[in-house]
Amino acid sequence: MTSSLPPGLRLGYVPGATPAKWARIWGERHPDVRLDLVPLPAADAPDAVRDGTVDLALLRLPAETSGLATIALYEEQVVAVVPKEHHAAAADELAAADLDGEPTLLPHDEALHWDGAPGAPVEHRPETTEAAIELVAAGLGVLLVPQSLARLHHRKDLTYRPVIDAPPSPVVLAVLAGEQPEAVAEFIGVVRGRKTGSSRGRAEPAPKRTAREKTLAKQAARAAAGKKAATPKAKPGKRPRR
Repeated sequence: MTSSLPPGLRLGYVPGATPAKWARIWGERHPDVRLDLVPLPAADAPDAVRDGTVDLALLRLPAETSGLATIALYEEQVVAVVPKEHHAAAADELAAADLDGEPTLLPHDEALHWDGAPGAPVEHRPETTEAAIELVAAGLGVLLVPQSLARLHHRKDLTYRPVIDAPPSPVVLAVLAGEQPEAVAEFIGVVRGRKTGSSRGRAEPAPKRTAREKTLAKQAARAAAGKKAATPKAKPGKRPRR
């Protein structure tokens, strides 16, 4: 049967987001529909969905999502990136209070927007998270980021520690609000764990019965018919003998 899906689908993703799992499943289910993975700056990702640059995108909240619908995917642990010789590196994990008074870096592409975040923001704001990592290595401050960004910008002279009472950083799949094209709806089904062949609002076919189940069903039907024949019919106005 010829597929009605388009020849390709474009999936955008922000730095640190991980589309590989869903891309693999999509490739297994729809090998004839190419999935293009499009890296996007975090600030540009919502607009890329709205203007059709990509069909859908993995992005972090909070973000400007007017005109979009979002599907929750996962939440990331927030970590503090510090030099290896920093005193915070001596602990396996940190509380927000452990960073009180620490100089903290707030890049312009900040991924958290954590209200009440600990630390004392440094006046200079680097343009990007990557540039902020360079300043951490120079000893100018601590950087709070989702764990995937700490891994993405890993350096041998830096380390990171989880901040256990930080709010998690949610990652969502964003699509245009309203009725979805078939390919987009299919991809949404993939990320939601829908099984192959299932569909929104479409009834699942009844499972086929085995030969034994068919035989048992016939025997039950014959037995029911025999009981019905053996039961005397009551005459009008009279009760059947017991």
